[in-house]
Amino acid sequence: MKQGKAISRIIMLLLLCAVIFYLAVSIWRGFQDPFSTYLSYTWSVDDTVECTGYLVREELPLIGSGGIVDLLPDEGEKVARGETVALLYQSEAGLDRQQALQTLSLEREQLQYALQHLDRGGDTAQLSGQIVQAITALRASAASGDLSALEEQTMALRSLVYRRELTYEDADAGAALAESIQAVDQQIAALRSQAAYDTSVVAAQVSGIFSGQADGYEALLTPDMLESLSVDYLRQLDLQTPQPPPGTVGKLITSARWYFACLLNQEDAGRLSVGGRATVRFSLDWSGEVDMEVDRIADAENGQCLVVLSTDRYASDTTLLRRQTVELVFGTSRGIRVPKSAIRVEQQTLTDPDTGTARQVNVTGVYALVGSQAEFKPVNVLQQRDDYCLVEGIPSDRASEAKKTLRSGDEIIVAATDLFDGKVVR
Repeated sequence: MKQGKAISRIIMLLLLCAVIFYLAVSIWRGFQDPFSTYLSYTWSVDDTVECTGYLVREELPLIGSGGIVDLLPDEGEKVARGETVALLYQSEAGLDRQQALQTLSLEREQLQYALQHLDRGGDTAQLSGQIVQAITALRASAASGDLSALEEQTMALRSLVYRRELTYEDADAGAALAESIQAVDQQIAALRSQAAYDTSVVAAQVSGIFSGQADGYEALLTPDMLESLSVDYLRQLDLQTPQPPPGTVGKLITSARWYFACLLNQEDAGRLSVGGRATVRFSLDWSGEVDMEVDRIADAENGQCLVVLSTDRYASDTTLLRRQTVELVFGTSRGIRVPKSAIRVEQQTLTDPDTGTARQVNVTGVYALVGSQAEFKPVNVLQQRDDYCLVEGIPSDRASEAKKTLRSGDEIIVAATDLFDGKVVR
């Protein structure tokens, strides 16, 4: 037993020594020839600057008075002039009554649908079969995620259920349906009569885009102010906490064109021109890139300029945005991404073909692994980042040198000792 334990310990010790020896040899070889490569690929880098500003729109607050507010349109939905946008209830009873009205209205719609399709007839067995088919079709649509015909399929199923029920109870199904509709109408009329005492309506005074959130900036920032807006005024807004008027239940955005007023340092503002275009990238409360027109660049104040941009797109998507930190995209550089440590400057001799004069020049490039050899490929450095560079290959005028143009997918030599063009490294 003791002899078996000793043999096991010896085997484990030998294995440990073998692993240590392998690691030591690998580390020694790495120091002797620190050869590593990197597969280059196409990459793009945006030229951006971050800034903070405010969205400015033509906005009309909606005022109402009531204990409970029921907003009808969705956020960003377009509404017509005179359309009801909110119901105001004095108590919970009013809200419960409205929910009952919605249920009765839906029931009336289903009864009316059943009455209109009653002439299709059918006995009890046939109606039962149709109900099974309708349930199967509804389940298949839900399982596939196709809800485009959901409302129609639901109404058809309810109609069949009503028809089968009436077939059991009354031979004159049409008269029974008509009586049910009349009874529902009476209940609806009674509830609406009661609602007149504790329910009020907020209607849209003009057509526009509805938003259920008013923040108090509606009066502090308007499109009419943009021509005279100053750097100092925009700074002062950062120190304020505006509040909407009492009783505000939402607002209407009455114009599709909206503006973004921001502060830029003088150098960045100088890269823009009035009438030109700029891409604004939102990434916090809403994600998207908006191509906007430069409407105004104010004179510099203490090294900063006020810039106003505008667009008529995405108005319904940006209704909840006000103070935003965004990126202005001035341009995009596309090239080949290589490690920063792979960039080398080599001295080459160039001969003037006309005079035959030779001169020494410094050429920036990278070494690529071609077969088993290192090949120097000249490049232009487009962008330089902390750990990589964006470059483009320099094409040669000579056909024999065309293969030395750097392309995406080339295997770049990152680390190696005593490299030169044509050196066998593998």
